[in-house]
Amino acid sequence: LTGAWFFFISKMFAAALKVYVVCTVLQVLVFDPFGVPFAVNAAFLVGLVWLYTWRGGVRSVVWTDILHTCCLVGSIVLCIVFIMRSLGLTSAGVVQAVCDSPMSRIFFFEDAGSARYFWKMFFGGVFTLVAMTGLDQDMMQRNLSCRSPWDSQINIVITAFSQMAVILLFLVLGVLLYLYAEHAGLPMPEKGDQLFAVVAVNAGLPLAVGIMFVVGLISSTYSSAGAAMTALTTSFTVDILRGPKRWGEGRLTQVRIGVHVVMALVMGCVVLFFGRFGNDSVINLIFKVAGYTYGPILGMFAFGICTRRRIRDRWVPLVAFAAPLLSVALQSFVAYKYDYHIGFELIAYNALFTVIGMSLLVERRPKPASDN
Repeated sequence: LTGAWFFFISKMFAAALKVYVVCTVLQVLVFDPFGVPFAVNAAFLVGLVWLYTWRGGVRSVVWTDILHTCCLVGSIVLCIVFIMRSLGLTSAGVVQAVCDSPMSRIFFFEDAGSARYFWKMFFGGVFTLVAMTGLDQDMMQRNLSCRSPWDSQINIVITAFSQMAVILLFLVLGVLLYLYAEHAGLPMPEKGDQLFAVVAVNAGLPLAVGIMFVVGLISSTYSSAGAAMTALTTSFTVDILRGPKRWGEGRLTQVRIGVHVVMALVMGCVVLFFGRFGNDSVINLIFKVAGYTYGPILGMFAFGICTRRRIRDRWVPLVAFAAPLLSVALQSFVAYKYDYHIGFELIAYNALFTVIGMSLLVERRPKPASDN
């Protein structure tokens, strides 16, 4: 039950952040010129995501992934080609410009105390990947929908390599957008997530390119946020409300529909919260939130898979809430005392605190009575 609640919090924040980044782009491109406030924008987009998942459930987000991916990748390639021509670069020139840019740097080995130190980022990424993919109901549902374990393994490998290719295209586009903005003398936005919208509005990107990018971005958001909303509805109904054990099929269907609506309302409120108080790029916010919320889930998983010891369950919520607080305290202490900055590897410390706390809850079974 504790794991289900932390999954709910983690997935809700991650999905809302993905919707939020699309809202920021649409706000600059579409809604600001008409004087439409951000709240209407967020309500409109979350409402469309809810409609997207209302009838189809998981099937609506599994079978349409190829179409979404094609729209998104196609829009990225079009943007790269247009910017490349506008800057007068060839394909080799794009590669050279990206390599020469300090934004393309990956390996940071100079300062082990920095949050960007390579090995800290690497292992932090490994733990985050295990938590956000292997312990995610939505991601595992895609693998469970495969016909056989072999097909599921193939799906995991193909997904990994395709994501690497798409992420590389996004990184290249990001560098080119900064180079183009500098070349055109455009003012830099306060948040990096707004850069494309600023370039599209002020630098004369072809209308077709902007529309294709927005369509690709929205379609991929429907896929990820819609899948998240479906997973949240299922997890909350089955794991938290214990619906299958409490109600019959008819009543369970009604409850699931009501929970689905509530999930959309909560997601909309979280999007508005980030719109009001968020002051960082979305990718950083996602990993920061994951470090705090997925850490206890990762710790509970590690404890469960590495040991068969029984624990006193009623104290698990206390451990799960204490672990992120201890992680924050550790992060602040080492930064102040030793100038050592914990970055995305915070999720590993969070999971470790959870494992230690659960180890303290192991039941001590009484010794068997003597034959005498």
